[in-house]
This record gives sequence, structure tokens and C-alpha cells, in this order.
Amino acid sequence: MATAQGALTEAVFYILLSLTERRHGYGIMQRTAELSSGRLVISAGTLYGALSTLMEKGWIKQLDIVADSRRKEYQITAAGREVLEQELARLEELVANGEKILKL
Repeated sequence: MATAQGALTEAVFYILLSLTERRHGYGIMQRTAELSSGRLVISAGTLYGALSTLMEKGWIKQLDIVADSRRKEYQITAAGREVLEQELARLEELVANGEKILKL
């Protein structure tokens, strides 16, 4: 099952996955590296460009800023979770087909 917008990039997949809990930018970068076992390291420039795009699509939202903090925190929306679930189903289909063909 493909998502309506096509396949997600690995970075977008991990950003959305990391935002199933509220996080600030640096926390997103840390969680993405942790989830990918250090294979995917997102730079600040890439992250903030992606966050802007994901907010425009309505897949994530910026949360209210705490009065004493400069940190902006983000969290996935219901629409973003649906996109993430669709992508996961697409990836599971890829793996299942690969295993079937390779007889793993």
C-alpha cells in the first residue's frame, strides 16, 4: 500500500517516528540517530527545513512555548500518524515481497 504522497524519505520517516512524543529540535536529532543506530545523522539545517515542510503539510504541529524557554517543541498530528502508518505498511510489503522472492 503506497501513501498518497509517495514514499517518505528516511529522514522524514524518522522525524515523524521521533515525534510520537513531544520533542525539541535537538531532541529530534538525538532520537533519530538513536533509532537508526547512528546511521542517520540529521543536520540542523536539514531538520528545520523538514520541520517547516511537515508543518505546512499538517503532519506535525509546533506546541505552545513555555514562558521561560526558547525551545520550540513539536509533535506529530493525527494526519502525520496516518502517513507514518501507511509508510510502515508500504515498507512491510517491501520486506515481505523480498523475503518471499529470496526465500528467507
